[in-house]
Amino acid sequence: MSGPAPAPRRPRRHDPGRRDRLIDAALAVITERGVAGTTHREIARAADVPLGSMTYHFACLREVLIEAFTRHAEAAARVFDERLGAARDRDSAIEAVITLVSQDLLGSRHDLVPTVELYVAAARDPALKAVTQAWMARSRQALERHFDATTARELDALIEGLVLHSALSTDPMTPAQIRHAIERYLR
Repeated sequence: MSGPAPAPRRPRRHDPGRRDRLIDAALAVITERGVAGTTHREIARAADVPLGSMTYHFACLREVLIEAFTRHAEAAARVFDERLGAARDRDSAIEAVITLVSQDLLGSRHDLVPTVELYVAAARDPALKAVTQAWMARSRQALERHFDATTARELDALIEGLVLHSALSTDPMTPAQIRHAIERYLR
């Protein structure tokens, strides 16, 4: 006699966007728990996929962190490109920089926390430092549309300092103070 018929195989789920969802989920977990609290299990949970998807798509946690931070940095760099690309002269470029800092970079926890986490993680990981270097180069390139190379580099550092100061301060600068700092340097 034969035993019970084998259970029909569950069809494989076709999910071409899973890898991208995992990267987005990694950014969400980084924002919620920090790099130290980011695990394969937490990312898979946030993406609502089986844990095995993590090892299928990524060789290690470090790889997904690099890709997640790269995606974050590229999105921020696109905002620089858009804001400064729309500026028609130096005065409108100064306004674009003020808007970048006070609204785009400091506007939401969703963007601010991963930025700070990237800075901290990059201090220890050369691959993540390369992500920050590429981001800074692209930011400076956008700034160089309106400012000389030296000013663009210094302004990029000022922007990063304003972001970090505001992120870490219990008394962050107001939009008016941010405007004053940028105008003081550029005018």
